[in-house]
Amino acid sequence: MIVNEADIALLCKKHPVFKQISQQFGSPPSWQRPQGFESVCKIILEQQVSLASAAAHFTALKKYIGEFIPENILKLTAEELRACYISKQKSVYLKALSQAVLDETIKFQEHNNMPDDAIKKQLIAVKGIGDWTADVYLMMCLQRKDIFPIGDIALQQAVKKLLSLTTKEEVLVAAEDWRPLRSLAAYFLWHWYLGERKASNFIAKKSK
Repeated sequence: MIVNEADIALLCKKHPVFKQISQQFGSPPSWQRPQGFESVCKIILEQQVSLASAAAHFTALKKYIGEFIPENILKLTAEELRACYISKQKSVYLKALSQAVLDETIKFQEHNNMPDDAIKKQLIAVKGIGDWTADVYLMMCLQRKDIFPIGDIALQQAVKKLLSLTTKEEVLVAAEDWRPLRSLAAYFLWHWYLGERKASNFIAKKSK
């Protein structure tokens, strides 16, 4: 999603917390990724692990198979996938996605002309793709403006701390007020979360 000043101004009017984040850390980056099969595979690998670990696993897999296409994923044995640091569970997910693409259950080329809900329904029909994976794809690859990935733990923690909330349900209710810019709101909240972690790590190192 392209972060622009007009959307930032509107979001800051919706809630002062975004103005606070902007003053503290500046505007969030425009986290963008290419559309298509390769990006969804990478997001699957990012499920429940650090981004650094997922990136290393993705790099190993991409280097091993060469051309990153569904046919090459389906050819891999369990041993080959394990050698690329891909878990048994995520191996199943990658192959399920690959088969869905070859079966044309998923047609990435049609997504630009489809509404958010239809794309999400299509994606989560594939084993291993849940709400979080679909939401991140919609936000970062398709640049959809009103997505709020409530399954993201960092996002939940940021909202709870900044707004003194305690439950996921309360976070969802709060996010309703940020329509139709919930993707930008999520970007700001991630930006704050990462900024706070960086500051905490810096303080911890200085105190040693």
